[in-house]
Amino acid sequence: MSRVFPKLAKSITMAAKNGGPDPAANAPLRLAIANAKGQNLPKDKIEAAIKRASGKDAADIVEVAYEGKGPHGSLFYIECATDNTNRSVVNMKTIFNKNGGQIVNSGQLDFMFTRKAVVEFEMTPEMSAEEIELELIDAGLEELEVEDGIGRAIADYHDFASLTAGFEKLGITPKKAGLERIPTQPIELTEEQMTEVEVILEKIEEDDDVQAVFTNLA
Repeated sequence: MSRVFPKLAKSITMAAKNGGPDPAANAPLRLAIANAKGQNLPKDKIEAAIKRASGKDAADIVEVAYEGKGPHGSLFYIECATDNTNRSVVNMKTIFNKNGGQIVNSGQLDFMFTRKAVVEFEMTPEMSAEEIELELIDAGLEELEVEDGIGRAIADYHDFASLTAGFEKLGITPKKAGLERIPTQPIELTEEQMTEVEVILEKIEEDDDVQAVFTNLA
């Protein structure tokens, strides 16, 4: 949790900075808080993250993205929130350069990923996947996956607000909700190849500025 909690807190701060500190009037903030609660971020840390949005530290934080190619055809799209873009880009370049990859120009990998709104929720025994699908079609639902008791609703990223509103209407509290980049051509690697790629992935996720990382791995 030592790595996860700061990232959750930063996502709350950024949401509050962009849309205001009132969760009732700021849907992204409500979802950031819900995501944090789902991963057991303490209440006092959530409140502190909201307050931090009005401070100088938050004013210096910007959202940036980096794209990279790793070994064996692996691709990475990395979303960061940072107060020092020079530090962030140097960190990312170092990770890739030392592990058989490279950072590429922004936008070069856009066509390899589709941006989607994704809501994950606990699928309890009394819930009906068919009924949820019917209720959420008008909210933009494209696909509903259920595996091991977890539902995963997918829609176009433009429909993020309507999809999350649909869940609120149904009285279902998401475990996690956000915008994801889903690979258009996912690849499968051997176990040995995956070991090499996971080195890069783990180092990226360890970086404090990284908020999310998406790959083309199946």
